[in-house]
Amino acid sequence: MYQKFSSRLVVASLVGALSVGAIAVPSVASPPSDTLRTRLADLLEVGYPAVLGTVTDAHGGSTAVAVGTGDRDHGTPAPVNGQVRIGSNTKTFVAVVVMQLVDEGSVQLDEPVETYLPGLLRGEGIDGARITVRQLLQHTSGLPEYTDSVAQVQDFIEIRKDHHGPRDLLDIALAKPAAFEPGTRFTYTNTNYIVLGMLVEKVTRRTVNEQIDQRIVQPLGLRNTYMPNPGERFLRGTHPQGYHRDASGEVVDVTEMDPGWAWAAGAMVSTPGELNTFFQALLEGSLVSEEALAEMRNTIDMGQGGQEYGLGIIKKPLGCGEAWGHGGTIHGYQSVNAVGPDGTAMTLVTTAIPPSLVEDQTDGERIMSLFEQLEDTLETTLCQG
Repeated sequence: MYQKFSSRLVVASLVGALSVGAIAVPSVASPPSDTLRTRLADLLEVGYPAVLGTVTDAHGGSTAVAVGTGDRDHGTPAPVNGQVRIGSNTKTFVAVVVMQLVDEGSVQLDEPVETYLPGLLRGEGIDGARITVRQLLQHTSGLPEYTDSVAQVQDFIEIRKDHHGPRDLLDIALAKPAAFEPGTRFTYTNTNYIVLGMLVEKVTRRTVNEQIDQRIVQPLGLRNTYMPNPGERFLRGTHPQGYHRDASGEVVDVTEMDPGWAWAAGAMVSTPGELNTFFQALLEGSLVSEEALAEMRNTIDMGQGGQEYGLGIIKKPLGCGEAWGHGGTIHGYQSVNAVGPDGTAMTLVTTAIPPSLVEDQTDGERIMSLFEQLEDTLETTLCQG
């Protein structure tokens, strides 16, 4: 999930990694917990309340660390591998469900959305008969963004407990003109995945929550990963609190929220360790067919430092090879995750998004530097161990 003020900048820092192919890649050992702790502690110096990090090697060995304060009101330490809101990592889960439906023959990538959701996409320059499923997955549909109307920093603190259903979100977007002609360019847009969530529910006649749970969570044995139910505002398990700067400049606890406004674009909850498990399984071919994974890895340029977007996953270069994954931003939590060239995965989560550390919200350079610091920590760990 992304906010308007940083929607293009944030994408540049939300990436993951895996290189597959015939070239052998030297293995990078998982860092000792003390080394990882030191790297995460360095991030506390810029103002994050807490930082959680888990590194999982290709054989399942794991190092998990948490630093900082999990609850500022009570002074409790951050829990290792605690539950967090994972924002736009949700998109990859939804993309996997869609690709499984493609594998099953229920959905075709280049079929118009109109086939599955007749009459849904209508607006100024918007026609579901001219937008394909692939274009939704790859953010080339031209659909307008809805989050700039419901997730503004000025308003969010007051409305964070309100419920917004997917149709409400889509109506906000459809009241605007199309951003561009379908298939002519890339623009990261959360609306695409709201429509995909609706498509999943129409095709399967089950909720997207159920589909993610039955198709991904249960088969992988994940115990702390879920899509919240409508109206569910609290995290179910042990978790650090999430914090966000409000319009007055005060940093407040926003852990309790109704994430329905993010829904299939960014509402899910997981842990750093379980995100590692998910991305490793996806990129190893355990969740979709070889053909479907190849489609997901068929990318287009994002126009951001060599990054490329596939079907729900992002590719970017690391200093030690190619990287695949996603990442997520939602009020209170920033996640950066990667599966490195040797199959080692890392997920790094902070309990405030970088803009919340900056008093001057117009200081884009400072905000971007904070995102880059998270990326650098991720890359150092994956490439150097």
